[in-house]
Order: sequence, then C-alpha cells, then structure tokens
Amino acid sequence: MRLEFSHISKRFGDHQALRDVTLPVPEYQSLAIIGPSGGGKTTLLRILAGLETPESGSLSIDDQRLDFSEEFLLSHRRSIGTVFQAYNLFPHLTARENVVLPLTKVHGLSLIEAHETVAALFDRFQLSAHADKRPAELSGGQQQRVAIVRAIAIKPRFLVFDEPTSALDPEMTAEVLDFIAELRAEGRNLIIVTHNMGFAREVSDQCIFIADGSILEAGRSSDLLRNPQNPLLVNFLAKVLRY
Repeated sequence: MRLEFSHISKRFGDHQALRDVTLPVPEYQSLAIIGPSGGGKTTLLRILAGLETPESGSLSIDDQRLDFSEEFLLSHRRSIGTVFQAYNLFPHLTARENVVLPLTKVHGLSLIEAHETVAALFDRFQLSAHADKRPAELSGGQQQRVAIVRAIAIKPRFLVFDEPTSALDPEMTAEVLDFIAELRAEGRNLIIVTHNMGFAREVSDQCIFIADGSILEAGRSSDLLRNPQNPLLVNFLAKVLRY
C-alpha cells in the first residue's frame, strides 16, 4: 500500500490541526503515526478514513487520488475498517448484533449471510462465548476485539486504528495489541495511531512523526524509532520511553 499527502491543511476554529502536510509514503503493509497529543495524528487519520475533509491539498492512496466530494467519501468510508479508542458499540445490542447490523444495513448482506459471516469470525477470534452479551457485560479488551471484528467483517481495503488501547488497562492492552499483530501477520494493511512505541516498532514497516500539525520525520520504523534525527522526536521518545 502507498500514500501520498500533498499540501494538506486543516483548521478547526482557531486551531491549525494540519499545516501544509506533504509526504510520499513508500510501499508498506503497516504504518504507525506517532506524536504528542494535539499534534495532528487523529486528524490525519480521519482524513485518510474519509471522516474529515482538508481545507486544501490532496491525498492519493495506491496512486488513486481521493475525491473529497461527499458522494465519493460515502463509498470510501464503506471500504475502510475503522476502529476507535472508545469502541463505539451500541449498548442495547449484543456483540453479535453490533457486527450484523452494519453488514445488513450498510453493506447489503442478507440476514443469513451476515450471521454466517459473524459466526465464522467470532469462532476464529475466540469470541463465540461472548456473542450474546451486551457491551456492559464484556471487558474493555473484549469490547475492543468485537469492534475490530466489526471492522474486519466488511472486508475492508485497509484497517485504521485510532489509539485502540488508550482506554484499557495493561492486561487488556496486551490482549488487543496481540490481536492487531495477528491481523498484520495475516497480511492485512494497517494504519495505526498509537502512543505505544514498542508496539509501533514491532508491527509497523513505516512510521510518521507529527507534531504541531506538521510531519517532522518519517521513514522505516526500525530506523526512525532507534535513531531519530529531529530534535522534537528525540525529546518525544525520551519522554514516552522514560517509564
């Protein structure tokens, strides 16, 4: 998978979230986006997922320029599996129903097809015992795994993760990170915003460091995280790896 950002800018009120972001990202399977809070990571991810539109600039995915018209973005969103940090499960539906619903209402599968798809995925990812539980009856790690399966079920072009473990305790964090690493091992294309540098180094091929709305350093994850060149990245890694 390849990306190319060209002069992308985005403002929310008085806050300049992205400033003239320009970068070709070479072929990769898994991309990590790192940086301080408020630096622009999530905004960049949401533009990639078609959930935000830039005020200027362009984005190409696998050499196809993204059309930021609402009609095209609706189709684009349906082709991408998005996993948020807050799970976004419907509290009144069971785990199974949370995955079946978008398959039938958004992607046009019959109820039988959707239930067959969900049963196979829940069995594969050890969630069958929890299929008829509502989110409040699940641990945070289980809820996030259901959210990931929901994203996988639509057979997306790629998966995007917005700090998928930020709301989890350490044991549940390890469970979810192992799950994402398993998806990478299957050959799925991933884009991950994360504050976990060890995980970023382990599962990503390429890494982007963004701060104050600008991409300040990018390259192979193993090189960028082991031998950072930008002083702000050096300082950022020193802080997040301190404890």
